[in-house]
Amino acid sequence: VQLQASGGGLVQAGGSLRLACAASGDTSRTTTIGWFRQAPGKERDFVAAAFRGNTATPYYGDRVKGRFTISRDNAKNTMYLQMDNLKPEDTGVYYCAAGNRLILSSLRVPEQYGYWGQGTLVTVSS
Repeated sequence: VQLQASGGGLVQAGGSLRLACAASGDTSRTTTIGWFRQAPGKERDFVAAAFRGNTATPYYGDRVKGRFTISRDNAKNTMYLQMDNLKPEDTGVYYCAAGNRLILSSLRVPEQYGYWGQGTLVTVSS
């Protein structure tokens, strides 16, 4: 499975961006999708995740809850991260990830995801 992230850029605080992650290959292995981010000098941080076929029950990191929305278009093999009301602390490289047979307690653990996109930079200015 190959993942290709896009949509990052520079935005002012309070603005919005939508990230996309296109998947190719044997996507039947990707029962779980997720987004993580990494600020300079910091560890990779959980942003959002959802189970295949059930994006109606997404899971979010505490720092983004209520502002970010994860979604998935299975027909296009693409997942999205809609980011609203962006804050300077949201700045970082955003990575899409996919995994197979993750359980609820593993969603926030980067090592549980077997497939990663290359990352896209989001910069939020104050």
